[in-house]
Amino acid sequence: MFIHTLFVNQWQTWLIILLVVLVLFGATRLPALSKSLGQSVKIFRKEMTDDEKKASAESGTTTSEAADTAKPVDSSAPTDKS
Repeated sequence: MFIHTLFVNQWQTWLIILLVVLVLFGATRLPALSKSLGQSVKIFRKEMTDDEKKASAESGTTTSEAADTAKPVDSSAPTDKS
């Protein structure tokens, strides 16, 4: 994959991107946008954990219980191959 050398760890590029964002959104709207983004991520994570809890409750086991019930295969046990 070709990545242009302009965008690889050059502080001037990131400064230009920051200036463009400031011009587009304005300095007064940036804190509101970041707060909104943070709240959205928080809600998304909460919903994901709620869905996982609901799925484990429906199956009747938790992930740790499911891992405990799996038994390793004993390779020293004789097999019945005739």
